[in-house]
Amino acid sequence: MATTFGSHPEQLKYQGVRGTLRTYMELAKLRIVILLIFTTVTAMVIAAGGIPDLAVLLPTVIGGSLAAGGASAINHYLDRDMDARMARTARRPIPSGRVSPLNALLFGLALIAWSVLILGLWVNWLSAALALIGAIYYIVVYTILLKRNTVLNILIGGGAGAMPVLVGWAAVTGTVTFEALILFLIVFYWTPPHSWALALLVNHDYARANVPMMPVARGEAVTRLQIVLYSIQLFIITLLPGPFQMLGLLYMLAATALGVLLVHMALRLMNQPSGPTARRMYKYSTAYLAFLFLAMMLDQVLKL
Repeated sequence: MATTFGSHPEQLKYQGVRGTLRTYMELAKLRIVILLIFTTVTAMVIAAGGIPDLAVLLPTVIGGSLAAGGASAINHYLDRDMDARMARTARRPIPSGRVSPLNALLFGLALIAWSVLILGLWVNWLSAALALIGAIYYIVVYTILLKRNTVLNILIGGGAGAMPVLVGWAAVTGTVTFEALILFLIVFYWTPPHSWALALLVNHDYARANVPMMPVARGEAVTRLQIVLYSIQLFIITLLPGPFQMLGLLYMLAATALGVLLVHMALRLMNQPSGPTARRMYKYSTAYLAFLFLAMMLDQVLKL
């Protein structure tokens, strides 16, 4: 019987069915998928002006999850050599030998194919096309073309993580409107300060793997300044739903409070550079996006 890359038969036997399922869920980066789907559902709620039709909501959630998980699995496949050289990623499924590279690739391709099929047949073909574009963006544009070659990798690659809001909007309306693009910009501008805060924490790993993340290519001081600048831009963009009458008072109050704290933490990171400060910025930026989109959803559902 063939074994997976870099693993031993005893290890595979011990892993069992439950361990195998856990491994494949790890390939799909489930925590990231949950956050992306949360933004998708929020976009659907705003587009529908309340809770969307369950017949549209469920297949969109399933299809969007499969697209995000599939793209993540292929990212594991493409980055397997780099992951093996970084302490933070050395225990991922492929470098640790828990799954073969080929199986990870086939798993990712299958998830994306099912995503397009489900979205196309049960939602609409625009949402299916956008989900596919998002997966290709992450795999080809970010992982293959940008990540190892330019300091602009996060700046340009952030579009992949912003695509799910367009999928959600298109699922409800069948179109992509100006309001949907505002949601896209919010996620797009959130990505750099969030990712660069993490990059500060694992700067040595990226340097060892020759990945030109901002701290490696431009230095930590420049990275902290860029985090401040992008946090300010993000704060301004999050206020646009008010003037354009997308969202109401509840959201505007939440966006203001969350944004002020985000900029404050970014400024603290610049003025008090340290690992713990960067870690707090990274953790808060994750919670920030979740609470911001939760405020959007509540604003539409409660109609305050």
